[in-house]
Amino acid sequence: MRWDNLTQSGEHGRAADAALFGADAVTTRTFDTPEFRGITFHEVRARSILNRVPGASRMPFEWTVNPYRGCTHACVYCFARRTHSYLDLDTGIGFDTQIVVKVNAPELLRRQLASPRWQGEHVAMGTNVDCYQRAEGRYRLMPGIIAALSDRANPFSILTKGTLILRDLDLLTRAAEVTDVGISVSVGFTDHELWRTVEPGTPAPERRLDVVRTLGEHGIGCGVLMAPVIPFLGDHPAQLRATVRAIAAAGATSVTPLVLHLRPGAREWFMAWLGQHHPHLVRRYERLYADGAYAPKWYQRRITRQVHELAQEYGIGPARPGMPRRIREPAPATETEPGPQAASAPQAVSAPQAVSGPTQLTLI
Repeated sequence: MRWDNLTQSGEHGRAADAALFGADAVTTRTFDTPEFRGITFHEVRARSILNRVPGASRMPFEWTVNPYRGCTHACVYCFARRTHSYLDLDTGIGFDTQIVVKVNAPELLRRQLASPRWQGEHVAMGTNVDCYQRAEGRYRLMPGIIAALSDRANPFSILTKGTLILRDLDLLTRAAEVTDVGISVSVGFTDHELWRTVEPGTPAPERRLDVVRTLGEHGIGCGVLMAPVIPFLGDHPAQLRATVRAIAAAGATSVTPLVLHLRPGAREWFMAWLGQHHPHLVRRYERLYADGAYAPKWYQRRITRQVHELAQEYGIGPARPGMPRRIREPAPATETEPGPQAASAPQAVSAPQAVSGPTQLTLI
């Protein structure tokens, strides 16, 4: 594997001569337990953990932290699959089973946040692979990461499909007392048959919505990224209605639809899956995605309009500036009942903004 050839910009954008980590810093482990059987972990000591988002990106944040590479969620459409090829790892089953773990992520982040070069910018997590995937249950990197951000009062957001985020509920609550914290959960559909084949390593959609509900019960406003909406498999009006209805019932503060996009790496793996499970749709997909990674604008606009209309019907709106997608301020000590959410709650940016036209955003 090309560990030594994997380079990036140095700390806070300065050019780096060294690789992210060297071959002598890699420890490979397997665990003979049911939840990790067949999975190989490559433990590395990273040389940088704050990643600058490319200037061409439309993301509403400039910095990310990704403690893992590869993901046991095994979503067949995952856009991050291509990143495994940078390490000479397979972008198909290898992405699902060869997990790179940056074991020094918390201590490294703490050191980088203390640098005089760091200006306290928003840090987004879960935008490449899920920071609350199954491996986090063993390696427990997120508590240290959240603590490092909290101790510096550094704003951050998390996007996840994992229920393990509830383990860190107390840490998130304490962080929100000193900085802006945004939480979003990804639920693209509620169809169980589709979930079992396209997202086999994730918690069931209703369990993810339970996370939204639990966060809300603890005063944490949580938005839902309705992604991906999968053409011809999850886009029927009845399916969209069922999903938005369930999202609303869970108490989500917002819903933002995102149509499936198929970039190189993910496209090949998804199309192979499609040919095996839904061969009659292959030609339709080839036509729909003939011009590139994104579905046509007319299709994206249609889905966006339908979801927004349903959200309005069920009493939730699209994500927009000022939406309360963060932990609410604690009520004054003299109050016995929690006060209403402040209308001026800061915007969290853990998920793309909903727009009136098609959504063509690339997560980093």
